[in-house]
Amino acid sequence: MQLRAFFRNAGQWLFKSPDQSLDQAYEAALTIKKIEDDYFDGKPITQGNSNYGDSAYRYIQGEVERNLLLIKQRMATFEATRSNPSQDGQMEVQFYDDQQDEYTLDLIDQSAIIFKKLRFIDEILERYEDLSNQLTALNTANNASKQVSQKASPDNAKKQPAKPDKSRAGLAARSGVLPRSILRTVDRVKQDLDPKAETDVMRNFRKSQGKTKLALRFVLLLVIVPLLTQQLTKHFVIGPVVDYVRQTTEAEVFLNDEMEEEALHELQQFEERLRFEVILGKVATLNETQLEERVLDKALDIEEEYRERSADSVKNVFADIFAVLAFSLLLNTCKRQVATLKAFIDEIVYGLSDSAKAFIIILFTDMFVGFHSPHGWEVLLEGLSRHLGFPANRDFIFLFIATFPVILDTVFKYWIFRYLNRISPSAVATYKNMNE
Repeated sequence: MQLRAFFRNAGQWLFKSPDQSLDQAYEAALTIKKIEDDYFDGKPITQGNSNYGDSAYRYIQGEVERNLLLIKQRMATFEATRSNPSQDGQMEVQFYDDQQDEYTLDLIDQSAIIFKKLRFIDEILERYEDLSNQLTALNTANNASKQVSQKASPDNAKKQPAKPDKSRAGLAARSGVLPRSILRTVDRVKQDLDPKAETDVMRNFRKSQGKTKLALRFVLLLVIVPLLTQQLTKHFVIGPVVDYVRQTTEAEVFLNDEMEEEALHELQQFEERLRFEVILGKVATLNETQLEERVLDKALDIEEEYRERSADSVKNVFADIFAVLAFSLLLNTCKRQVATLKAFIDEIVYGLSDSAKAFIIILFTDMFVGFHSPHGWEVLLEGLSRHLGFPANRDFIFLFIATFPVILDTVFKYWIFRYLNRISPSAVATYKNMNE
């Protein structure tokens, strides 16, 4: 029941969190900002700031309208879910203090990230306020007109004149007298001249340093805790029980036929090597009885070795189960640390250059779904089966290699097309050029 609750909470965290709506709105705002930087030199998207033809401008305008509408919808969902009393108050604002604990530091970092995203979204919506309001009204009118159009006849629909699209009139609702880049430069100079600027920088540095330490510490916990759980339970909890049961019940030496074949092959090689050394004179001449005694001693050693190996495989199965449970319990009980780690990883990934992003994508795709990946998957699956004491089923391994990398490759391509192409189109272009 606890494991089921963990998976349910994990699904809610990934798909039903209000932060998911905020992230989608933030990605749409980044897409609009990317269009401004790439095609309009950072200026507002208007016909006067471009040298494109009507067709190209209408296409760009349609993309901006689509992202503005997405921002409005996702922000409405974000505000509705945030106002739900069932939420746990993640937006609670707390002031920074050197003596505060990790919990307060985590809340501040998470709130700072949310405030940063909200401020950026508000800037985009303010820049295209008139167009955003027109799109919202147009969307509401379209939803109402759909119900009316279902009752109207096709002849009446043909008689109605087509209304001009007023949302195409212009994209920049308002533009200042001075360019925004100059205003941002002035604001940066004012911040540098502010007497409290040094205090703010030190406070931000402490927050960033604390977030980094917290994230790295949690990564170490995710690695060390399952490993320690696996080793401790294997040697001190499960090991004595398995050894006692196998000794009292006289369990089989070999868990499967593959282990028995390996043992027979090893014994056969020992006998052949011994006879060969006798022929070469490296070993004193042995009669048939002495040779059989040497082979019998080796057989007993092999039996003891494979008996321990079989017991070790049984221990690994139960110890690995405890390690997975410890890992799941750690994720379930440390949700704030998980959110901090997720924000830390996002910050690192978004901070990479386009060429670095493309390099990492190519590295992972070639490693797991590339031309040489089947050999790696085969080694991993054989090692896993040997670790758990299962026979290495070649048919299953080949079927897995023929299906799973293909599914993984499809997921990679969908992620690149669906998300990365909206967040960083230049990274996708760099990836395509490097991949060619």
